[in-house]
Amino acid sequence: MMTLGENCKVVDTCIQNGKGECHIKHLTDKAAMYDNARMFAHVTIPAGCSIGDHPHNGETEFYYILKGEGRFNDNGEEKTVHAGDICATGYGEVHGIENVGSEDLEMIALIVLEK
Repeated sequence: MMTLGENCKVVDTCIQNGKGECHIKHLTDKAAMYDNARMFAHVTIPAGCSIGDHPHNGETEFYYILKGEGRFNDNGEEKTVHAGDICATGYGEVHGIENVGSEDLEMIALIVLEK
């Protein structure tokens, strides 16, 4: 299977009551992940915007930071993240991320279902 980037679904939206709007490019749909995951996306968070804090139950979400600088809430503990860093949250834990830099924060987000 192959998907042209121009055919990916793109959404600009506020995520989990965060600040401002984020740009989400869905890299595939749920059906293509054979019920093992529910999201695989390239997410762009503009400067000053965020994904609000939220829990993950029955699933784990990974962020792979591609560009920029963020403040990652890891279950109440704030950590600074940069390109190359990987964040994971699951098993009822809470996370969120805010762009604290002056350029866009870009990351790959993958939500894997726990079985």
